Amino acid sequence: MRLKTLYIWFFIELGTRRVRLGGVTDHLSGPWAVQRARELSIEMELPEDITAPRFLVRDRDSKFTRALDAVLAADGIQVIKTPIQAPNANAYAERWVRTVRQECLDWLLIWSRRHLERVLDEYVRHYNDERPAPKPGASPTEDCPRQVNPGAATVAQHPATGPPRRLGHEYYQVAA
Repeated sequence: MRLKTLYIWFFIELGTRRVRLGGVTDHLSGPWAVQRARELSIEMELPEDITAPRFLVRDRDSKFTRALDAVLAADGIQVIKTPIQAPNANAYAERWVRTVRQECLDWLLIWSRRHLERVLDEYVRHYNDERPAPKPGASPTEDCPRQVNPGAATVAQHPATGPPRRLGHEYYQVAA
């Protein structure tokens, strides 16, 4: 087993907190980022009720080049660079990184880039569709689909599915 760093490129829609993977690589470079941005702009077919992204907040890494900014600008996306040495300026991304590490990656040995892609695909599906989190702006107990009152009904559980087995259990109400 070779120990090496793998880089994950992801996007978060701030309005819905949905995460989208942009790619995984073992050698992050400017041309790779530009190519992935081109591929994502071609793939991005949005439903009628969702508007296209208008802004992209990114850090000032030298791997994010002017060519990348030009590809994004061609799609009508304005690039906003975070201030130097200000990790809180991109707090949503920092929080997601912490969450995916604590809930998934810290519990697994990743063998290859392909393995990481499969694990992250499953985790992002779980995070976006099944994870019991309230909508932005809602109170912690409001609008949480998997929240169950144990005294009110029978509660069942099943282990979370997919490669990241450490996702825990999912709880749901059993129909009466």
